[in-house]
Amino acid sequence: MAIDQANCMRRFIRMCDDVWKQGWHESSAGNLSYRLTDEDVRVCLPYLSVKGEGHEWVGLGYEAPEVAGEMMLVTAAGAPMRKVSIDPAVNCGIIEVDESGSAWRKVWGLRDGARPTSEIDVHILCHAALMRDTDGDNRVIYHAHTPNIMSLGLVIEPDEKKWNRVLWGSGTEVIMAAPQGIGVIPWALPGSLELARRTADMIVDHDAVVWTQHGIVVREQNFDDSFGLAHTLEKAAGVYLHALAANGGAEPERLVSAEHLKEICDNLGFDFDEGMMS
Repeated sequence: MAIDQANCMRRFIRMCDDVWKQGWHESSAGNLSYRLTDEDVRVCLPYLSVKGEGHEWVGLGYEAPEVAGEMMLVTAAGAPMRKVSIDPAVNCGIIEVDESGSAWRKVWGLRDGARPTSEIDVHILCHAALMRDTDGDNRVIYHAHTPNIMSLGLVIEPDEKKWNRVLWGSGTEVIMAAPQGIGVIPWALPGSLELARRTADMIVDHDAVVWTQHGIVVREQNFDDSFGLAHTLEKAAGVYLHALAANGGAEPERLVSAEHLKEICDNLGFDFDEGMMS
């Protein structure tokens, strides 16, 4: 069996292909990471190597001890999502974090001098925060340039309550996909450590984080749920924008009410924080 037939590899590659077909990844936009399970490592181990040029430790410039010793499958910097399925060994790779959580090295893929995504700090710090502050079940971090989310950021202020009211209010099932709501970060320099740290702080208490004028970051347990969450929020943003246009640019009058959102959550056993949208 080749490594690209491993379950984690097949699902990672499939997601890259699916999201490319959605039109969320122009050029080399967006990135994806998956923190391997012990079983994934066992299956992939025969194909992993730390020998030879290109496998040296690369310092992070900070410590993330929660992910010390972890292995992550990540997209490569500058790699178009549409190319991951064509040549995985060039356009993605598996990295290992050292025992102090302060450096990484390539153990598979990232061929021809490729490196992990330029936003690798986002992935490492988000994985670390989720392992530290949650049950650690979330293994996928996904960043997309979803056009409706980006468009919405051009017409409403970067206010968390406003965004949750709009997205939750645009469809009765949105809150089922994102019961913890979304966080919102005003414009910040892409690829910066500041953006990575702010995202990691916020993603622990939210299902997703919007980067205003840039896109969205979601965290989930698996690839299917990650795709589904991003798709749901992107569709909700589109519904709101269509309603806004149909209403002459005025706020739609019939967003799903807080009362009805609470009723949905009560029926499903979710907690509903009305304060996030009022």
